Formats: sequence, structure tokens, C-alpha cells
Amino acid sequence: MTDTAVPRTVPASAGAASPVAAALGSLRAEEIEASRAILVRERLLGENTHVSYFGLLEQDKRSLLAPGAVPEARRFRAMLVDLSSGASHDVVVCPAEDRIVSAVELDLADGQVPVVLAEFGLVEEIVHQDERWLAAMAKRGLTDLSTLRVNPLSAGALAPDEQGRRIQRCFTFVQKTPDDLGWAHPVDGVTVMVDVVTREVLDVIDYVELPVPQEDGNFHLPEWVGRPDRQGLKPIEITQPEGPSFTIDDDGVLSWAGWNLQVSFDQREGLVFHNISIDDAGVQRPVVYRASIAEMMVPYGDPSPQRWFQNFFDCGEYLLGGFANSLELGCDCVGDITYLDATLADNAGNVRVIPQAICIHEEDTGILWKHFDNWNGSSDSRRNRRLVVSFFVTVGNYDYGFYWYFSLDGSIELEVKATGVVFTSAYPGDGYLYASELAPGLGAPYHQHLFSARLDMMVDGQDNAVDELEAVLVPRGESNPTGTGITQTVTRLHTESEAQRLADNAKNRVWLVSNPGVKNRLGGSVGYVLFPEGKPVLLADEQSDIYARATYAAKHLWVTPYEPNELYPAGDFVNMHPGWAGLPAWTAADRSVGDTDIVLWHTFGLTHFPRIEDWPIMPVDSAGFVLKPHGFFGRNPTLDIPATVSDHCTPGAGHAHHEQHEPEHAAAGHEGTHEQHEHHEHHDNSDHEGQH
Repeated sequence: MTDTAVPRTVPASAGAASPVAAALGSLRAEEIEASRAILVRERLLGENTHVSYFGLLEQDKRSLLAPGAVPEARRFRAMLVDLSSGASHDVVVCPAEDRIVSAVELDLADGQVPVVLAEFGLVEEIVHQDERWLAAMAKRGLTDLSTLRVNPLSAGALAPDEQGRRIQRCFTFVQKTPDDLGWAHPVDGVTVMVDVVTREVLDVIDYVELPVPQEDGNFHLPEWVGRPDRQGLKPIEITQPEGPSFTIDDDGVLSWAGWNLQVSFDQREGLVFHNISIDDAGVQRPVVYRASIAEMMVPYGDPSPQRWFQNFFDCGEYLLGGFANSLELGCDCVGDITYLDATLADNAGNVRVIPQAICIHEEDTGILWKHFDNWNGSSDSRRNRRLVVSFFVTVGNYDYGFYWYFSLDGSIELEVKATGVVFTSAYPGDGYLYASELAPGLGAPYHQHLFSARLDMMVDGQDNAVDELEAVLVPRGESNPTGTGITQTVTRLHTESEAQRLADNAKNRVWLVSNPGVKNRLGGSVGYVLFPEGKPVLLADEQSDIYARATYAAKHLWVTPYEPNELYPAGDFVNMHPGWAGLPAWTAADRSVGDTDIVLWHTFGLTHFPRIEDWPIMPVDSAGFVLKPHGFFGRNPTLDIPATVSDHCTPGAGHAHHEQHEPEHAAAGHEGTHEQHEHHEHHDNSDHEGQH
């Protein structure tokens, strides 16, 4: 399909769903409607109450996956806030049983439910009426309220008298016209604190008067760009005349080239995958039970009085998945695309559908493997392709694309693509330590984007262990007389405290998740390796507020034993939380993580020192990680991938003597031409050997 064709929005069926898949699928409209009716009936949802979060409360996997188990009725978690009183509730509702399972009123000193959309408009309305803020604006010659945008930030409870309040800290920007990019004109030096429950401005602090940058940044207006489109770019068309190679059923169970996984969507995490497995010689072998981005936060590194507190928890405070874009063929996705809608609940508890929120397609990724052999004359190569499942969100000024890749060689990769508009400030002057100058007088504070991937591992079963692998130069000695010996050390991580680790690229440090109870054909434990990028973790002092609230981001790796209620690395209620929730609280028990059901928490991300070239819109910058099989298969699992045959690729062409070597290289296990490949027989020597 080319980018001018109509995409598929109704996926092809992959057959009847399993009870487990039905229990874990995305929200259904009828479930949202029935849950809302129960919440209203039980007087938990009223005129002033907003549904902050609504999502599936997953059944404990130990009971769900038990042999012969019948899944329980689906339950849903609703986080509610009454903006007239501030009261918040954490509710579990079961529409199939027509009842409230539990309802807990939150102690607001321990955090609050995520921000709701009504707060954004409410804050600007409140600030626009405050005399202190009006005076600060007038001092700067800014008197037209229609041009002044107030940007609220939920930045934690920073003082004892703030605990229990629902506070937004606000910056101001000038939007000259409805088409203007307001981020180009920050009114720096003024901070406003608003309590959205009492609807009052608690404080207006006019720290410093800095000139408002005047140069526009309207990249979206052709007349502003001021030059014609670049010429000479010929069309690229991506077609699959026979359609895609995958199938997907109504519960989101996706099958492709031996991979089997379930796709669902959550308002907080966005894409969620369950029961990721891969075929190996007819055996479907599990790899990961559940995978998602459980948190992401953006700490800013400018310690000046007007913005030292600036940070965002895009999952825990703002519910990242709820800001998913509706994707467009030819713009966001190119090729033969299948789209899935995302069904969520809005702040009133009604059904909200985001059309075409999830994009699924295949893409060519170059060479999978290749060799020309000088001895036997064989010349073979295979092209790689991968299955891509992605979505894009816009959270304020930034846009993020989340691309999960499943490849023919058994690897799983996540790439996060950051783009959009950088958060701006005034630039105080030459030599300022904590920001870049992007345009005359316009600054962009240094900052980080730190993601936490929650990987509930299940490598060939639920009992897994983690080893740290490192490259080591062996000291010169009897076993290494030349001083050229290198080896790899293997260190088992036995407890939660031992498993809090930093990456070290100088040592090629990676983490192997293995199943000690399942051996490969050479007698080693089957496993998958997590390859970190090894970029900086949280750059903040351990005594700082943001370190307490985002402790998860201080390590590249955490390992915990599986517990069904341990879902979010910074805790359930990040908004206005004083800190030390989530991973630091759970791991204080220092539980065993050896040969048990484990969850990996992997921190990765970007440390961004904005460039001039990042303005007025930022080209994509990427971060991510890779999981690769390590002793999981008996040999290269892609030996059964057919050779490409086309007008441009003829395997074996130019090597007339190639076929005379067929008996020798076939017996030796080497790959032959396409015809030889089709008749090549594979023999397994163990239960977990062979090709997928």
C-alpha cells in the first residue's frame, strides 16, 4: 500500500482469542459506560468530580496463568478528584458484578491523583484576575490579557504548608496572535502559585525583569519560513502488494513471523504489551509477560529562583497515554499500515475514542546477515525486516513517539523519538551556565528526558535471574603471558540492593535475564540480554526535591520480585507527592531476586543541551534500549528466512561454480541459495533448539 491508499482500520482476525487475552485486552466502551453508571449510583461521581484516571486493574498473573484457571471478572481502577473540595478517591469497580469493590479516600499529604484537563483552563482564568500578576505584567508593558498564556506546572509539594493542597506553579508566555507560537515569547522572572481547589493565587513572585524575546518562531506558517520548499526530492513509495505479514484479532493479539504478543493501550502508560513470545521450531516460547513505559519525567537544570522547581512527570502527573495523537497516513506513518483506535474514559467518565492512535506495520531494516565465502564460493545474504508498533503523544510543548520493534532475530527494541518545541526562557546573557541561547534573547534551559521501562520478564517461564556481564582485560600472568587476553565476568544479582545498577559502557556492561531451570543445547541457561545505551541518569543532588520524587531515575537498572500492585516506579500518586515512593520504598525490604518471578525497571533517556538547530521546532532525537536473545536459541534463528528474489537481487548470480559445493556446505550447516534453503532440513537436539 502506498501513502495515498486508504489504511486498514479494521484489523484482520487471527482467530478466537484466549481467555487470558480477553482478560488483558484494552478497555471496551460498554465497560466504561457500565462503570460510570455504578460510580454515579454510589455517589462517587458527581457534578464537581472528575475522573482523573480510568484503566484496567489487571488480575494477578500468578492466578491468571495458573493451569486450568478461569479469569476473574474484569475490574477497573478509577482515580477521582472533587475540584470543589479537593477530596480524592482511589476506586475499584467491577461492572460485570455491578459493584464497587473498594473505595479509598486519599490522604492528600501522600500525593494526589493526576492532573485533569479542567485545571489547565481554570488556572489561566484565576491568574488573569490576580492584581499582583496584572501589576507584574503591566510593569513589562503587557496589558492585553488575550495574548497572555499561563502555563501551569505540577511540580511537587516543596514546603510543609503546601502538603495537602493541589498546587500549580505557573509561567507566562505572550502569544501575539492566534497563529503565533507562544513559546517564542516567554515572560521570564515571574512565578505564580495557584491552588486549583480554593481557586486562589497563593503567591506571585517577581524575581527579575528580563526582556521578553520578540523574534517569532512560527515554523508552521510558510510565509514565516520565507523560502520555497526544497527541490529535487523524488517520491519514495513503500508497497506490500499481498498485504502485511501479520494478523491481529479483536483482543489485540498480534502474530507475525513467529512472534505472538497482545497489544493494548492505557491512559497512563500508553502502549502495553502482554505475553510476548516467539516460535522456535514449532514451540511458542515466552519472553516477556508485560512491557510498558511506566514513567517518564523531565527535570530542568536551571537553579534560578524562577524555575528551580521545574519538572514534569508525564505519566504520573499528566497521564501520557491520554494525549495520544490521531495518526495520519503519509505524514506520521508511511507504507502498508494497520491502525488501532484507543478507547479511554474522559474526565466525566464517558467513553472517549482516539481514532488511529496505534500504528502497526512492517519495515525493511537492511541486511540481516551476509557472507561471501572464499573457500566454497557461496554468496548469501538475507534482508531484515521488523514489526513496528507505535504511537505519538503531545504533552505541552514536547512530542514523543514510542516505537516498539520486534525483529526476525528475536530482538525487541524500544526507540523513543523526541521532537516538538523546547521549553523556553529568557536568556540572561553571555556565559549563562544553565541554558542555551536559541534566538536573540531566547533561552532554553538544559534538561533531561528520563523514561522508565517496566519489563515483567518471563524468559521460558516465570522463574528468572539476572547476571551482570562485563568485559575484562585479564592481568598479564601465567594464563595470559602476552597481556592480550580478554574475558567476560558474570556476576549474579541476588537481592534488590545488589540489583540497583548503573550502566558502564567502558566495561560493556549489560544484564542477562536467564531461566536457570531451562537449558539450551550446550547446557547453558536460556536467556535474553538487556543492552542499555548508558547515557546519564538523573543529574540532581541526592538531597534535592526532584531526587526524592524521581529516585527511580538515579539508576539504570532496578530488579524487583513481581508484585501485582507495584506498577509505577515513582509511586501511584506522583502529583504533589513529597517523595521516596515506588522503587525506593519497595526495595527497602531488600527482597531476593534470584531464580524467582522478577520485574526489570530500566531507566534510559536524553540529556538535552539545546542547539540553535533545535529551534523553532526540534528535529527528532532518540533514546531507547534493546533486548536480544542470549543462548535462547540453539543457533542463529533466522536460517529459515527466505532469500530475496527480485529483478534487482538474484541469489548466487555471478558464481556459476556455487552449486558444486552444495553437499559440503549444506552438511556443514551453512546457508545455500534460495532453492537449497527451501529443501534444507533442521534437526533439533533439545526441546529449545532450532530455528523459529
